[in-house]
Amino acid sequence: MESAALVRVLKALSEPTRLRILELLVQGSHCNCEVAEALDLSMSLVSHHLRVLVEAGLVVSQRCPSDSRWIGYTIDLKVLRQVNRAMCHLLDDGRVQIRQPHCGSWQGESR
Repeated sequence: MESAALVRVLKALSEPTRLRILELLVQGSHCNCEVAEALDLSMSLVSHHLRVLVEAGLVVSQRCPSDSRWIGYTIDLKVLRQVNRAMCHLLDDGRVQIRQPHCGSWQGESR
């Protein structure tokens, strides 16, 4: 996953309400009215947060086939897996190297 895409996802997830929405969507697809009811939020606030999650690529939306007025939201598993791999790589403690800075101050030199 490219850095810019990971940054968009992490920014989207930096808001507590969006984390709560993601936790709800882990349980399966929900329409915005179900999200609003489950989290006791206004429809407009839920729509805003869902739009941010969709724009970040973490959530996909789909209109109801029988009534296009309703939109269901689902986690994009492909993107979720990419984020998971990127974060596991970034936070892998086995990658941490022991190193001291090489600039003059660290070598005992004065500037």
